[in-house]
Amino acid sequence: SIRKILDDLKLSRDLIPVGREISGVVLQGILPLDAELSGLCDVVLIHEHHLVPKPEKVGWVEAAGTIRDGLRAYTALHSLGRVATGHTLLVLDGATPFGMITIQVAHYHGVKVLATALSLQDQQLLEQLRPSVARVIGVWDGKVDLVEACMEETGGLGVDIIIDSGVRLYEEEPTGQHMLPHKHDLISVLGVGGHWVTTECSLQLDPPDSHSLFLRGASLSFLNEEVWGASRSSQGKYLHILREVVEKLSTGTLRLQLDEPVPFYEATVSMEMVQARHVRKRLVVQL
Repeated sequence: SIRKILDDLKLSRDLIPVGREISGVVLQGILPLDAELSGLCDVVLIHEHHLVPKPEKVGWVEAAGTIRDGLRAYTALHSLGRVATGHTLLVLDGATPFGMITIQVAHYHGVKVLATALSLQDQQLLEQLRPSVARVIGVWDGKVDLVEACMEETGGLGVDIIIDSGVRLYEEEPTGQHMLPHKHDLISVLGVGGHWVTTECSLQLDPPDSHSLFLRGASLSFLNEEVWGASRSSQGKYLHILREVVEKLSTGTLRLQLDEPVPFYEATVSMEMVQARHVRKRLVVQL
């Protein structure tokens, strides 16, 4: 996706750096979209305007492991979802690192959260969260209907915000970990004036879908956190979000739940595992 963005912005190049969420001895940040250096190295040269200070209470692994998901969560909830106290939020695949951070940010702002789980293990993880999720909807076995569950929790009004982790565009049945909700189901659970924030870059809406959104006065937004680095006019907002993320980490509002970091020499294998979706996220540390 980064290559496509760079091509669209006429910034295409032969090599695309990886490992862009980094933390260092004094400062930490995300490498900008047009950075030519990878974060997987001993020394990174980066402009100070792309960094924010790391509080002493926050560890290096926490900083690097949370900064991007925190940026995505704040972008989805605030910039796109217009979140407010009292809203009801539906987070699809809530047990991912991004889903967990999104749930915690939403709870901080007084939002009622519903989340789907793709396995029994994911459901148990979500049910242990404090503050607790209003309802964890297990969708891995097909016994629970997503639309019915959401309508039951909202008294038939629908949710105010949906944040998905991908969308099933056609009617075929989902399988395994790639089980995705159908776009019609998501539109059906959206309340009047609601916001659907999607990560599905290839989402296609048919005229009946658009008509349903129109009748609800609802909106559809595409979540792409890379756009913060594509416009200098947004630099202030971007750095403000990064500071919010590390401050919430420092105060314990956000709590990281990741696997143990892997050593530098396993970076290539780890990246392949993430791309193949064998694992959701991997942190690499320089020993």
